[in-house]
Formats: sequence, structure tokens, C-alpha cells
Amino acid sequence: MKRMDKQALPNGDGHAVVIFPGLATNHQAVAPLKTFFKDLGYHVLDWSRGLNKRPQGNVDRWLDGLAEEIDDMTRSHDAPISLVGWSLGGIHAREVAKRLPTRARQVITIGTSFAGAPEHTRAWLVYRLLNSKKLLSSKALAQRLAAPPEVPATSIFSRTDGVVAWQACIQAGGERHCENIEVTGSHCGLAWNSEVYRVVANCVCQTPGQWQPMG
Repeated sequence: MKRMDKQALPNGDGHAVVIFPGLATNHQAVAPLKTFFKDLGYHVLDWSRGLNKRPQGNVDRWLDGLAEEIDDMTRSHDAPISLVGWSLGGIHAREVAKRLPTRARQVITIGTSFAGAPEHTRAWLVYRLLNSKKLLSSKALAQRLAAPPEVPATSIFSRTDGVVAWQACIQAGGERHCENIEVTGSHCGLAWNSEVYRVVANCVCQTPGQWQPMG
């Protein structure tokens, strides 16, 4: 990651930021992102599930359980929390935000393919997030993933991603509380990308209820 002047970025207000790692990675893969948020003054928490892999058993119950865990681990924080997910972790973050609309102030996804078909990603297992032994049709799955959460949502994408098609990272529909922001970088490099860090720093600092798109 290029050197960055953190003093030029807005300071954090101490609210909890939960980080969700990408497919087949854990907290170590997003350690630089966690350190970045800590240095700005946020209380950073890991998503609590270790290695990010396909949910086991009933997917809805799995996601409900994840949302309950996130709610429990942040219960000591009165202020609404921010959810930040890289790659597959972004889908987890979005689905948790849908289940915790009063606890989440916003969700930020980084290189997350939530709005496309399986052929839009080389890491096609991302499209099995909402599938257990019984597979959903690709159309039903695409509709479910693409539905935006009620809270403000920022999708950071790159046309040079190399793993997912940038079009699949776009929140369509013109929702006022959703924004798509383009950066330059590879899929794996987005978790260490200074341009991404500037975007998330300026998104996370916003006051709950007063969210404004960066664009």
C-alpha cells in the first residue's frame, strides 16, 4: 500500500467497526484494514467466525446466528455500528445489515459481487453463500443478493479487479442511500489499497442519520 497521510483523514468517533474477511481468508488477511481503522480511532472487531467459508446447514439460520453474534459482541456500544466486508465478506456484511437495520449505521463492501450471475466471478463459490444442500436458481439467488439493505450502503469496485466483474459490484435501482465508488486495483490488493482506505475513512466517519454519498 502506498504511504498515506492519515492526518489528512477524518478521525474516528470510537464507534464499533466490524470487519468481514474474504472467501477462504480470516482476520489475518484484513489485518492492515483493521489497523487502519484502529489508528483513526475506531473500535475494531473481527466478524467472529474465523475462516470465511461456505455456511453449514440451513443458510438462513446460519446468517441469523451470525447477525445475533454481531449484535451481542457490539451490545456494549450505544452508537450504531459500521459493517465493512471485503469480497465474500461483503455479502455477509450486507446480509447482517439486513437483519440489524436498527444497529447498523452503514455497510461498506469492497470488491463484492452481489449483483451478478455465477459467470460474473472467477470465485464462483461466492454465489453459493445463500445455498446449502439445496441450491437456489441463479435468478432467485441474484435477486436476493442484489436487494439492498435498509441502511446506507457503499460498494467499492474496480474495473481491473481480475476476479469479479465490476458490473456485478454495482447497486442498481438509484437508491438514495446507496452509492457505487470506483477505485483502481486488483481484487486481492483491494484490502491493502490506499485509495480504498481513503474512501472507507470518509464513509465511516459520517454521523448516523446524516449519511451523504461521496459522489
